[in-house]
Amino acid sequence: MALLWRRLVLKVGSALIAPEAKGCSTRYLLAIANFISECRQQGVEVVLVSSGSVAAGRAAIPFPHHPLPINVKQAMAAVGQTRMMQSWRNLFDFDCAQILLTHDDLSDRRRYLNVHNTLRTLLDHGVLPIVNENDTVATAELKVGDNDNLAALVASVVDADLLVICSDVDGLYTANPRTNPAASLLTDVHQLSADIYAMAGGSHHQIGTGGMVTKLQAAQKATSLGIDTLIINGQKAASFASLLAGQNPGTLFHKQLSRVSAKKHWLLHSLKTYGEVQLDEGAAKAVLERGASLLPKGITAVSGDFEKGDAVWLCDSAGAKLAKGISQYNTAELGKIKGVHSQSIAQVLGYCPSEVAVHRDDLALLEAK
Repeated sequence: MALLWRRLVLKVGSALIAPEAKGCSTRYLLAIANFISECRQQGVEVVLVSSGSVAAGRAAIPFPHHPLPINVKQAMAAVGQTRMMQSWRNLFDFDCAQILLTHDDLSDRRRYLNVHNTLRTLLDHGVLPIVNENDTVATAELKVGDNDNLAALVASVVDADLLVICSDVDGLYTANPRTNPAASLLTDVHQLSADIYAMAGGSHHQIGTGGMVTKLQAAQKATSLGIDTLIINGQKAASFASLLAGQNPGTLFHKQLSRVSAKKHWLLHSLKTYGEVQLDEGAAKAVLERGASLLPKGITAVSGDFEKGDAVWLCDSAGAKLAKGISQYNTAELGKIKGVHSQSIAQVLGYCPSEVAVHRDDLALLEAK
């Protein structure tokens, strides 16, 4: 059957990558890799968020005491990251890419846009992005904190419509299933209330940084942005077979809005605008009627003081606002390349970070009055 999503983010934790904390193992990864491959064959784009660098490198740097000092963790991560990537790479017959992120990369608007563009380009070319927190350099103030929440942020960056978080249990239970035999699995959650959070416990794994609480936090972030979130048991191959069959093998947290509505609301109502870009008739028609990106060729005038990653108004030749979007260039750059064909951008500026001025994924049309 055809899968119901077009782009998903799959988060895999340390306990699945290195279940004995002695290096990478394919015990659980074969089924996960098969799921990713099958998704791609059906035209579904996948971004993999993979923990495990510290666990994969732990054996290379023996250290008997706990908790591990930050410098020891970073050294383990430096060794383990290459091992983890090689382990994933060996499971696929297509190209993979390593993306290492810190909190600053996602909070700074320029870096965020660069990450966004890199991931978009990789997906456009059929490459599997494998994302991890940059544990080798991240300090406490730079860390996202756990890869569950990182996965939710990545899902937002790539405009995913599904976030799948792998756990070592089937999903969210009404109580801890390891200690309470009466605990029952919740298959659907429509609202993440305090009662739902009260059902979650901490992580019982030495090698993991998150537990069910961080998974609920990630679900709350993602669903508020219009992204369905599913917690499944990543240790069971049957979980992935069920997903491919269109079934729910775990706990589904339902999105609060559609992804399009959530992003449009964010663009129109949350982002401050710093300038205006005037479009010629052809560009205005392409943006309004065909959902096209805005090319520099269709720009006739630029005003304001904005940087790459800032929001700008897109206006018609009479100055009427048509849409709001995130600019790939600053004011000066856009002023130089207005009216220029995309293939000539590098000739004018000396570089070409993007062939479009505003990508259609970063653009929201105003409602007709």
